[in-house]
Amino acid sequence: MNSKRSRIRRAAAVTAAAATALVLAACGTADDGSAGHGGHTATSPSAPAAASQGRHNAADVAFAKGMIPHHRQAVRMAGLAPGRAGSAEVRKLAEDIRKAQGPEISTLSGWLTSWGEEVPAEGAADHSAHGADGMMTAGQMDALEDSSGTAFDTAFLEMMIEHHEGAVAMARTERADGAYGPAKKMADAIIASQTAEIARMNKLLGKD
Repeated sequence: MNSKRSRIRRAAAVTAAAATALVLAACGTADDGSAGHGGHTATSPSAPAAASQGRHNAADVAFAKGMIPHHRQAVRMAGLAPGRAGSAEVRKLAEDIRKAQGPEISTLSGWLTSWGEEVPAEGAADHSAHGADGMMTAGQMDALEDSSGTAFDTAFLEMMIEHHEGAVAMARTERADGAYGPAKKMADAIIASQTAEIARMNKLLGKD
């Protein structure tokens, strides 16, 4: 009997030990699994977050750095109209340009800052070479500032058409080569709005 009881106790002990081992193994698996899932849970949101912010490339940087001084010059040109333009339509056009491009300068500057890039310094447009993306030279800007009435209207419209054509070309390059979604979206908006304004200005010049 004692031998039989002893065998029963040993069998029970082995069974208990096996059950304990299984429980521990299960706990260990659960811990490992939860740690693994926890790891995925902790890291996977960063991927969608990064995707939502969007990647940028050299074309996006060039677009922002080029468009900021370009827009600044257009805003400066538009700022001359209230006291010099002879036509109410030219003054209205200038105000529309100022309202559209001012906020875009802020947006472009914000992108560059977030990318760790330098924002072009104020006044960078004043000494731009003529014909570079439609930018006006300092001399042209001075001549525009010194004009008034019909002479101002004509010079403003002709210069702004050239300026807009440069911006549209820059935007098309961004649309083709850029990677940053918001920048490409802005490029589309610039192409649409400034192409329409070119037609509007040509009409004011009697060239439609």
